[in-house]
Amino acid sequence: MRVDLHCHSTASDGTDTPAELVCNAAAAGLDVVALTDHDTTRGYGEAIAALPAGLTLVTGAELSCRIDGVSMHLLAYLFDPEEPELLAERELVRDDRVPRARAMVARLQELGVPVTWEQVARIAGDGSVGRPHVATALVELGVVPSVNDAFTEDWLADGGRAYVPKHETDPFEAIRLVKGAGGVTVFAHPGASKRGRTVPEAAIAEMAAAGLDGIEVDHMDHDEDTRVRLRGLAADLGLLVTGSSDYHGSRKTVALGEYTTDPEVYGEITRRATGAFPVPGTGGI
Repeated sequence: MRVDLHCHSTASDGTDTPAELVCNAAAAGLDVVALTDHDTTRGYGEAIAALPAGLTLVTGAELSCRIDGVSMHLLAYLFDPEEPELLAERELVRDDRVPRARAMVARLQELGVPVTWEQVARIAGDGSVGRPHVATALVELGVVPSVNDAFTEDWLADGGRAYVPKHETDPFEAIRLVKGAGGVTVFAHPGASKRGRTVPEAAIAEMAAAGLDGIEVDHMDHDEDTRVRLRGLAADLGLLVTGSSDYHGSRKTVALGEYTTDPEVYGEITRRATGAFPVPGTGGI
């Protein structure tokens, strides 16, 4: 069984529609794929309607959080998307995305970059606008060669010249909200130091004590030494270990299923969840 538990669609900052994502996941030989768009569940319906036979969909989201001034992402799986408290918090984060992106465009213009809000809005389409859309605009303009190259102190990294903060949830509150909605929580790419400051291990231990279920270890932004360290940390804290592509379509070079989660860990995630259940494919539309 091949399980990829971290993928994005055009509902946030991926380039595949939800329907394309599940079809591409099946073509890549996956048995299970998770749709984890940023702070939104809007792609669920389309993904479920197009789900091919033989592929199971795990519904989820990647929640924007911040602890002690450090930005982090929390993967939430199989929660009730209509649970009022978690829904209200996701809407707070999502509603702050447009003014934040507009502010980043303004900062880039002050730095002499001829980017426009219309360009960023076109790239985002119907998705939840975010830094990857601004980064794509910089690629289109020839300012940087790739999206990853835009996430530096020169441009869009935390604290960078064009960085603008947004509303982000305290991770302890996010864990509480996801648990209250029957979901399971995994800290996404906790050792991705190229993205900026990372959360200290002591804080991860506190999150584990507060109910965090796991950490994402096998990820394109983790080198081998980081993976070894994180596996040891997970063992010490009793946390599940996941692996995922963090697929964004053509916006990143990683392929669907390039990193995967052990089927036994996937099974434990489904056992812990009470808010929703994985959706088996029946042949799509």
